[in-house]
Amino acid sequence: MKRTLGPVIRHAVLVLGAVVTLTPLLWMVAASFMHTGEANTIPPRFLPRDPTFAQYIALFTRLDLARNFLNSALITMIATLVSVLVNALAGYAFAKLPFRGRDRMFRQLALGLVVPAQVAMLPLFLLLQRLGLVNTYLGVMIAYFASIYGIFLIRQYALSVPDDLLDAARIDGAGEFRIFWTIVVPVIRPILVTLGAFTFLSAWNDFMWPLIVLSDSGKYTLPVALANLVGEHVQDTELMMAGAVVTVIPALAVFLIIQRAYIRGVMAGSVKG
Repeated sequence: MKRTLGPVIRHAVLVLGAVVTLTPLLWMVAASFMHTGEANTIPPRFLPRDPTFAQYIALFTRLDLARNFLNSALITMIATLVSVLVNALAGYAFAKLPFRGRDRMFRQLALGLVVPAQVAMLPLFLLLQRLGLVNTYLGVMIAYFASIYGIFLIRQYALSVPDDLLDAARIDGAGEFRIFWTIVVPVIRPILVTLGAFTFLSAWNDFMWPLIVLSDSGKYTLPVALANLVGEHVQDTELMMAGAVVTVIPALAVFLIIQRAYIRGVMAGSVKG
């Protein structure tokens, strides 16, 4: 009896946690299909009385949110691709390429993990100002191109690549970039996907950094544009929920597509740690 009771209790707790977590999300989706004022009823409704796409049409026509959506997509895609490449190269170098001061440099770099990201925003903004990159897409992207966490993550994973395998490739005449691309990348692919997912979600959902760098509303990312809409349409709950759904869908779609590789990377990283 005790053996069966334990799993039942655990599953019941998990189901309860899932219900508590999903309820606000389900209400958000339902409210986005409601007519204006319908979502403000008490108790809240979880099914629209007469489903409508009017809120989504308003977002992409009257409020021109399509431009902000494309801004976010452009910044996020480029930032993710460059971040994965740069962090992978740097992590591999710290893990497998011998050079003077490598370990000392990595220890000093790792100390930066204890510094909050908000502290680094002011000096980075002043640097971008000197370079003339304020109010540009590149100015927003550059903050994601390389990260201490990404380098640390790749480096720890790349340490598992056998040195004998790399030495054999060098003896056969392979260059370092070929070794990295044909031998190392296939081995560390799960952690690259994990890093890509982290970077994508961070760049897509980031609000503070684009708000600091961008001053032209035409260049605003989706989170910044939605925050500005709140001031003008704070009472229009259904419109705001439609905007929230538009923001969530791309991140959810990316996660569902890469979830297997993402989970493998997280599990493998935990085992190696």
